[in-house]
Amino acid sequence: MPSSFVKNAVVLGLLSAIGPFAIDMYLPALPAIAGDLHASAAATQWSLTAYFLAFGVCQIVYGPASDAWGRKPPLYFGLALFALGALGCSLSPDIGWLIGCRLLQGIGAAAVTVIPRAVVRDLHTGIAATRLMGLVMLVFSVSPIFAPLLGSALIVPLGWRAVFVAMTVAALLAMVLVATLLPETRPPAQRLSGGLRRVKGTFAQVLSERRFWALSLVGGLGMASFFAFLANSSFVYIEHFGLTPLHYSLAFALNAIGFIAGSQCSAPLGARLGIPRVMRLGMTLYACLALTLLALTLSGLDDLMALMALLFAIFACLGLTLPPIMVMLLDEHGPIAGSVSALSGTVQMMVGGAVIGVLSQFVDGSALPMVSAIALCALGAATIALIALPRRAPAPLPAE
Repeated sequence: MPSSFVKNAVVLGLLSAIGPFAIDMYLPALPAIAGDLHASAAATQWSLTAYFLAFGVCQIVYGPASDAWGRKPPLYFGLALFALGALGCSLSPDIGWLIGCRLLQGIGAAAVTVIPRAVVRDLHTGIAATRLMGLVMLVFSVSPIFAPLLGSALIVPLGWRAVFVAMTVAALLAMVLVATLLPETRPPAQRLSGGLRRVKGTFAQVLSERRFWALSLVGGLGMASFFAFLANSSFVYIEHFGLTPLHYSLAFALNAIGFIAGSQCSAPLGARLGIPRVMRLGMTLYACLALTLLALTLSGLDDLMALMALLFAIFACLGLTLPPIMVMLLDEHGPIAGSVSALSGTVQMMVGGAVIGVLSQFVDGSALPMVSAIALCALGAATIALIALPRRAPAPLPAE
């Protein structure tokens, strides 16, 4: 495998991990934040919901901006906002301030989600793009393993505010990474002009495509199930099952390992079976496992080991599915890859934010609300994938 391929995967993966890093690292601190700021669990979860909503909506801006002005300038802007928001979170006197600064963080983090996907499409299509996307997700998936551990290591001796100081430092280091190692894959000759009129026309074109909506909703519901886990796992594992923040971080990391394993299988299986078939297979297994977990929970099973084992398998299937979904979305839209990535990301994050917002109203300290949300999202995603998407994808346009 060429060294430039691996270098691009590492750089893009580290950039993509910035957004999840800002979630995973502070998850062990949620109970401590609620206590220190005298806020309810539902109010504290709104700091996560605000982040997701800003993260989703603002992708609409960064995608077209990267198509028009190149990939790197919007990255610098987004990382600067992210750092400013993280610094503000570290100084929060109350929960309202924290939610506002998390909103600012989410606005900045949208850049490092949209643009790396567009860079992948600039460089590759088809199986090569799936392989690169899988490697990006390999690096990206390291965040859920180490971020909660790092968060716990900072929270115990220094308190939860140290987590946001670390996020500020991470954003500044990412800016150095963009400046020194990331090539500009959108040269001036390929940039789109036309301003707001061109953006509106592009969005109208993409939003009129049934295939775009199907793939985006499948990916969005899949991610929403993971967001449901993110928003509730610390309360379920720490308060319901009695894990320490460190043990919670290790339990959380298990799901990331499953996701990594699944994502690394997507390209080899795609080469043998076809990318659409891998996506459909992954979605079917994902829904069956999620419904099994729900049935066991409804029957009265309240066992931590069983919950962890099934969640591991569920998120492994999700990891198998997400790289093919993104490749299928971008393969046909090379000249407007940034805009398509932005629109799809917005749909996915809005679905995830809505699920967290609704789920926060049903939190009762048990695993049932979280498991129910995961199962419903999985069932919806699999239904759309099996009914609305063809077994074969259209031929992709060549990479830029």
